Amino acid sequence: MPRNSGGPRIVDTILRNLLAYGVAVAALLAMAGGDPHAAHATPAVYDARTDEIVGTWRCADGTEVVFRADGSAAVTLLNGQERDYDHGWRLSGTGTWKLISRERAGWNYGQHVRLRLPDLYKWTFELRRDHRQALELYFFYGKPDARSAYVLEKDP
Repeated sequence: MPRNSGGPRIVDTILRNLLAYGVAVAALLAMAGGDPHAAHATPAVYDARTDEIVGTWRCADGTEVVFRADGSAAVTLLNGQERDYDHGWRLSGTGTWKLISRERAGWNYGQHVRLRLPDLYKWTFELRRDHRQALELYFFYGKPDARSAYVLEKDP
């Protein structure tokens, strides 16, 4: 009669090794900054019109951006984007804007609004539509693995 080859013990050993391997890989990814949620898809808008952009847009703490039909803009207390936001500065002044549709800009391949205050700063706003299909302008701030959106909403 053949001896028991220890089949169940071998399977248990293999499963324990696979579990240990999985834990080690997860720990290495965490230490290396491998956050699987860091690169959320950014929605893209392809049908925005300039007349949807023209008007007054607001955000928290007194931020106001006025986009005029002639391509000029007035900015009040607009924060820097990406990591510049962390520096805590806010800009006011006049500048220019344009709706970009065929240039590589921002976090997706859709349309963007480029706003410039000459000799001061350049913003690239992403575009998205809310649940009512109204346009929203936003940009990201903070660290790339923990970014937040700075959303401007248009006055009615």
